[in-house]
Amino acid sequence: MMIIKNLTVSVAEKKILDDISFSFEKNKVYALMGPNGSGKSTLAYTLAGHPAYVLSKRSRIKYQSIDIGSLTADKRAKKGIFLSFQSPLSLNGVTVFQLLRLALSGKKDPVAIKREMEKLGKELKIKPELLKRSLNEGASGGEKKKLELLQAVILGAEFLIFDEIDTGVDVDALKTIATYLDSIKKGKTVLLITHYNRILKYIKPDKVVVLVNGQIVKTGDHKLAEEIEANGYTKYQKHIG
Repeated sequence: MMIIKNLTVSVAEKKILDDISFSFEKNKVYALMGPNGSGKSTLAYTLAGHPAYVLSKRSRIKYQSIDIGSLTADKRAKKGIFLSFQSPLSLNGVTVFQLLRLALSGKKDPVAIKREMEKLGKELKIKPELLKRSLNEGASGGEKKKLELLQAVILGAEFLIFDEIDTGVDVDALKTIATYLDSIKKGKTVLLITHYNRILKYIKPDKVVVLVNGQIVKTGDHKLAEEIEANGYTKYQKHIG
């Protein structure tokens, strides 16, 4: 579904990612792990099309066999790429329904959007009043992450990137989010960026990718995440100059 090749990315002329090549497949869950400053969020923003991240001439990003390296973030979003933020912002005066209705104007009937939103809200255990308020207003960390997941699903995203979806989330919310993600992964690709093994106890990744100093230094199955939780990243950092 998504292939990155020779991906080198800089921000303000500082190189963050260094010649990364990797393939993300459909129907799979990936966990991207690494120490602070390793480039995890940079990779997320780059895939989503953030304009501040500059690609080298050799860098290639293909999504569904199409080169999207030059596409803007809004065009990538329309193709099904969704990025959840670490700290979702509040949007004063705009409800989640109004936001979705605008984003899906001409694609989905507003009544259908509302019904889907209410149904999904129940499945994700989102308090009904939160769906009526301004987006994220008065919401806890876990509730904000649930609202982002709700938006991703209703928008029909097929490549879902969740940057630290487990940050500020209690155990119950984490279980709800992970269980739901596991139930909808068919036909989609899910990329979870995390420092810890918390969420991976409730959704087993098909592949764990370790990023250190802008380079992929190790890949493996879910057991790799358990090994990192026990021993940290020290042995992987030693081999990066």
